[in-house]
Parts: sequence; structure tokens; C-alpha cells
Amino acid sequence: MASISSASLPSPASRRDRANPLAEIRAFWRQFFARAFNPYRPELYYMRGPGPAWRAKQTATRQHST
Repeated sequence: MASISSASLPSPASRRDRANPLAEIRAFWRQFFARAFNPYRPELYYMRGPGPAWRAKQTATRQHST
């Protein structure tokens, strides 16, 4: 399942930022690290239901109990 995220476009750079390429590089890396190391990952917590391992265990348990 693909997740869709929405990010607003950055505001136009001020004259000071355009004159300083270091500020642009610094802003890029700051945003990169903020997104790359964001601890919230909803796909890790999304429950889709029982998987093949659960079904195999339940089938084995049912066969032994009957």
C-alpha cells in the first residue's frame, strides 16, 4: 500500500538566501535529516490481519485437537 504525503512548497527564497548558496545547502540537509530520521512510520503499526504463519499455526492446532 502506498502512502501519500503532502508537503507544501518552500516559499520563494529571499535575496539573502539566494546570495548565499551555503544557506540553501544547509536548508536542504536540515530538511533531509528531518524527513529521513522521522521516528513516526505508520506502516509499522498498520494491522492487516492474520498472516500465513498464524494460519499455519491455527491449522496445526486444530488438527491436533480434533
